[in-house]
Amino acid sequence: MRTCLILLALMLATPALAQEPVGCDKFKWPLESERAALIGAKAAASGEEIAPGTAAKLTLAPIAEAKLPQEPTRKPKDGTFAGFVRVAALPKAGTYKVTLSKGGWIDVFQDGREVKSGAFSGATGCEGVRKSVKFDLRAAPVLLVVTGAPDPEIAIVVTPE
Repeated sequence: MRTCLILLALMLATPALAQEPVGCDKFKWPLESERAALIGAKAAASGEEIAPGTAAKLTLAPIAEAKLPQEPTRKPKDGTFAGFVRVAALPKAGTYKVTLSKGGWIDVFQDGREVKSGAFSGATGCEGVRKSVKFDLRAAPVLLVVTGAPDPEIAIVVTPE
């Protein structure tokens, strides 16, 4: 009995590690159309301009060589990849989802200023999509900076909520 109490006390004292959900049905909002777009994304070089709703398979560079136009808001880990795309002027102001095919940090800028993210949703075990972040954006061009990616290629799409 005493051993059980000690084990129980140790379990309660040890914080549980948060694990992301697994599976395509575990995102906080529907991402079926974004997933289809990301799977069929067309190749794009870092720095290119994409249209809203058009997925791009972005070629990334090692962080030291990425030549980002804005400093990321979070220091990327060594050995990761980074890149950026510009999004043509959004048709209207509103909440937009920036969705990635793989893990990475997303920074969004308009007029040279960081746009704070709203809600976040991520899941593992879903081919073609890994995370989605919501941003309130104006009807203006957008700069998307991706850092901390584990691979030199990532697909990205911007869609209205």
